[in-house]
Amino acid sequence: MKNRDIIRQEVRTKRQQLNSQKQQEQAELLCKTLIAQINLEHVKHIAIYLANDGELNTKPFIYWCWQNKISVYLPVIHPFSQGNLLFLKYTKASVMIKNKYGILEPKLDVINIVSVNNIDIIFTPLVAFDQTGNRLGMGGGFYDRTLATWFREYQQNKQTKPMPIGLAHDCQKVKAIPIENWDIPLPKIITPSTIYHFDL
Repeated sequence: MKNRDIIRQEVRTKRQQLNSQKQQEQAELLCKTLIAQINLEHVKHIAIYLANDGELNTKPFIYWCWQNKISVYLPVIHPFSQGNLLFLKYTKASVMIKNKYGILEPKLDVINIVSVNNIDIIFTPLVAFDQTGNRLGMGGGFYDRTLATWFREYQQNKQTKPMPIGLAHDCQKVKAIPIENWDIPLPKIITPSTIYHFDL
């Protein structure tokens, strides 16, 4: 089995090689798939990310959420708790700044912070995933820490929220990911062509 760093490098290269036309097509397909997954009666608060490093463009879906009165939140690196995330409301009027990784995030304002427990769905980025729902991120562990409490509760009660759903290009699926004890697998991963369900 390939080690985690080699998998990251290989999959990121594949993702970055997708041209702008392919990226646009994939973003539109993803948006249609996500819209079909959303129950407007029950989903009012979603967390999602802005694409970086060749990730699927989530902007078309974010615009749809705004139009359908779904509140959208973006991850912000916690200023005091190292390795953790906060989620801040994201609107057309949000002031955006670049974090230490060069990724845009809303400027920190305590009145815009939402508790993770109040989010219905967290759409998570990932570098690679395998056929059992294991997720490989960039290596910072931000989402693993964010989802640790959810995962413990999910193993007892399958209806626990927020429900994490991974988003990825089809080329990001690999045969197997070597897992560490802190890794949090995902119950669902959506690509432009396929919806994967995993029994965790």
